[in-house]
Formats: sequence, structure tokens, C-alpha cells
Amino acid sequence: MKPSILSCLRDYDRATFTKDLMSGVIVGIVALPLAIAFGIASGVTPEQGIITAIVAGLIISLFGGSRVQIGGPTGAFIVIIAGIIQQYGTTGLAIATVLAGAFLILLGVFRLGTIIKYIPYPIVVGFTSGIALTIFTTQVKDLLGLTLAGPAPADFLSKWACYAHAFDTIDPWSALVGVGSVVLIACWPMLNRLKYVGGHASALNKIPGSLVAIIVMTVGVLILKQYGLASSVDTIGDRFRIQASLPSPVVPELSWDVVRQLFAPAVTIAVLGAIESLLSATVADGVIGDRHDSNQELIAQGIANLACPIFGGIPATGAIARTMTNINNGGRTPVAGIIHAIVLLLIFLILMPYAQYIPMACLAGVLVIVAYNMSGWRTFRQLLKNPKSDISVLLITFFLTVIFDLTVAIEVGLMLACLLCMRRMAETTQVSVLTDEIDPSQDVDFEATNLEHFKIPDGCEVYEINGPFFFGIANRFEEIMGRIGSRPKVRIIRMRKVPFVDSTGMHNLENLIQMSRSEGIHVILSGVNPKVHEVLMRNDFGRIVGEENIQPHINLALARASEVLAQTK
Repeated sequence: MKPSILSCLRDYDRATFTKDLMSGVIVGIVALPLAIAFGIASGVTPEQGIITAIVAGLIISLFGGSRVQIGGPTGAFIVIIAGIIQQYGTTGLAIATVLAGAFLILLGVFRLGTIIKYIPYPIVVGFTSGIALTIFTTQVKDLLGLTLAGPAPADFLSKWACYAHAFDTIDPWSALVGVGSVVLIACWPMLNRLKYVGGHASALNKIPGSLVAIIVMTVGVLILKQYGLASSVDTIGDRFRIQASLPSPVVPELSWDVVRQLFAPAVTIAVLGAIESLLSATVADGVIGDRHDSNQELIAQGIANLACPIFGGIPATGAIARTMTNINNGGRTPVAGIIHAIVLLLIFLILMPYAQYIPMACLAGVLVIVAYNMSGWRTFRQLLKNPKSDISVLLITFFLTVIFDLTVAIEVGLMLACLLCMRRMAETTQVSVLTDEIDPSQDVDFEATNLEHFKIPDGCEVYEINGPFFFGIANRFEEIMGRIGSRPKVRIIRMRKVPFVDSTGMHNLENLIQMSRSEGIHVILSGVNPKVHEVLMRNDFGRIVGEENIQPHINLALARASEVLAQTK
């Protein structure tokens, strides 16, 4: 494992730098309004959102395993961050983020990056769509300028009940700014069709709609307030004191009691960050024809989340929208991500005081668009046509995310994923019973020189296990033998297609051997592959069943059965 930037700089040239420079500047501009919006929506200051984008963007580009990944705060973390702050405060969030960073580094060091990719797609879509709906719900108040009797409730249903009672307090000016921002951002991409203006490529194509909305609405509200209008529209400056300076680094103090309390939220941040960053890197690979190092990417994400809280930042991960913006504007190496962080730093130090004039309703409009893009409603609708098991996982994860919280949704979702995986593995394992003949042409482990032994002797039964012999199938094997109810003199258990056996499988196999022995039935194991054979030997099966009764081929097992039958006559 090594950072992608090391290999990219070997053949780095001026033309590549020019592309990275242009892309980094554009991505930095795109990231600005999102960082501010994500910071405020998460319950922290706008400066903390930008600092997160600067620190995480720089570290992820320097140490990441993807050539084009752009890191920073994302909408997926809004719900979990807000919940942690509400329960444990900003200090608790800092500690949870540090713990999550450590978990991510461990995932990468132990090369578990590929395992994250096996999380079922319905789970990812379920909690992503649930997060999107939750983000939209949290922005309704600012979008419409509602006046609530008290703080908005934390849970989804109570929040909407509170909104229902306050809909008669809608502020027309705030609603105009909020809805106008949504419309402007949604319609802005249509200007991409203007490929040429006066015979030259249009520069408008490079400007993000969210930045246009912020500039237009901020200027508009300032002008209206000069004429005594729109005075009811809240701005960032009405709620936050803007500081255009980097905070002094502070390392959060850890204690065992705090770590124990924040362990579950930290795992949620780590899992969500790993999924989102690797999903973003995978999507990017498909566009640029590259292959990222998932373990190195997790290490970079971990380092970023260790560093961000030290400078007052929040959890960060790979951002799909900003990564795609980087690709679409020519960025092909991590240098573009580094430049994006530098651009954000310059904007933060020079232009941050002007952020106080941005209307809160406009930022709410930006996040409504983010929520819509996150929702993936078309994918959600398509998954509803899948098998019932996938639909159940999708809906359970979605409603748990919305009604409870993301921690519960991820925990239950991963548990469901494991249960479904075990169920499907169990379904792929088949147990069949042969009492008459075995067709040598169908048996790759049948020795061609011993075809005369293909007939199963009288008093012998052959059980074939096709698939993993683990706890999900072990009991079914006993049930099948119980249903047959026969009392042969010899039982041959074919294990040629058993890739592995777990402790439950071995326990049931040992019980079967002992039960059969008490009934006067001889047990022979056939076709045991070397790995399974080694596991059985380590667990003393040579003594339990007898080494002479563990045969590598079915014809040898049948020959051994004939010997046993001859001895019992």
C-alpha cells in the first residue's frame, strides 16, 4: 500500500498540472457553499465546515489511494453529527470523530477495505435515501421561515407535527428566497447547453448553481433590506459570529468512560465514512478507467478524521459530487485535490467575513437540492421490483434511518445483511442421498481405473454435501437423515464439494459419528479436500472416525465400505 500521489508524480508534467490547477480551483469554488451549508446543518459553525473541507481535502489527497478523490464534509454525516452534538456536545463529537479515524486506519491496515464493498446495495440505498429525507426535513424551517414555539424536536415524526402547527407562520420573504434558490440551482444546469457565447465557450458552465444562488440571493436580500424590505430574512451573521482565522489546534482529551459512551456513534461514523468514500472512489474508477487502493484510501480517511477535530472540524469522507466535478474538469491526480484545499483556505482567510450576509433560507435551498440528489429515488423505485428479501432490507433500513437514527439503521442493516448472507449460503448448500448407483461420468474425483466400484453396496448409504458445511446447514443435514429414518450398516458422507467447515459443522459431524456408532452404523468420510482435512485433523477427527475411514475418493470410500460390510457378515 502506498499513497496514489507517489505514482502520479513520476510522470507528472506541465500539461497535467495545468489541468489539475483549473480543476482544483473550480472544485474549491464548488465546495465552498456546500462546506458552509453542511457545517451549519450539522449544528456547528460555517467556519468549521470550511476548515473540515480544507484539512480533510488536503490529507485525503496526500495520503489517499485514489487519484481523483475529493474529501470533505458531506450530507450523509449531517444527521449523525447533529445527533451526537445534541447528546454529547461538540467535545463528544470531536472524540467520536477521533475514534472513527482510528477505526478507519485499522480497517485499512488490516486490509478490510474490500469487505466494505460487500455490504448489500439495498442497505446502502435505504440509509442514503433515509438520510436525504431527514436532511430535507431539517431544512423546512429555514426554507419557509417558520416561527416555532420552541426548539424543533429531534425525531422525524414530532418535527413534522411541529411544522404542521407552525405553517401559518410562513415568512413570505424567506420562502421566496428559499424556494427561489431551489429553482435557480435546479435550472442552472440548463445553461450547460450554451456551449458557445459569441463564438467562445461559455464560462457559465464552470460556475456551480449553488454558488450562483448564494451570490444572487445574498445581493438581492441586501438590496431589499436597504429599502426596508425582507428584514425578516435571517442571515448567517444573525446566528453566528464569523471568524476568518484558523483556530489553534486542540487535542481532545480521552477517557475510558467517554470512549465507552461514544463507541457506537464512532463506529457509525467509521462505517458510513468507509462506505461513502469507497463508493465514491469506485464510481470515479469507472469514469477514468483506473483502480483505487481501497485499504490505502481508508487509511487516508482515518488520518483526515484524526486531524479534523484537532482544528475544530467535523467528520469527513470522500464526496461523490465534488469528485465527479474534479473529473469532469480535467483533474487526474491528487494535486487537484491539494489545490482545491488551498483555494478554500485562501477564500476562508480573505472572503469569510462576507459569509455573514448569506441568507439562511438560501443555504436551506442548497441543502434541499443536496437531499434530492442523495435520495436516489429512481434507484429506490427500481429496487422495489426486486425479490422480497431485498425489498424488506431496503424498507427496514430506510424507515429505521428516518424514524430512529442512522446508528440504529446501520446496526440493524448490517445484521440483516449478515443474516441474509447466511441464509443464501445455506440455500446454496445441498444435501442429497444416494442409495443405488453413482455415475462415474459425473464425478471428477472418481478414479478411472476403478469404475467397477460405481455401484453402492447393499447396506450402504451415501450422503453428499454440496456447499459450505457451517452452522446454517449442519442442523438441516441431521433433519434429512432423521426423515429418511433408515438404519444402514455404513454411511458414506461425501465432502468433495465442501470448501470449508466451521465449529458447528464439526460438532454436528462428531455427534453424527458418535450417534451412528451407538447404533452400530459405520461412518466413512469421502473426498475431503486438503483444507477441510487439515481442520478435521486439528480437531482430532482421526481418532473420532478413524484415519482409515477418511478417504480422498468415492471409489476408495466404497471399497472401504465393502470391507466393513464383509466384516459384519
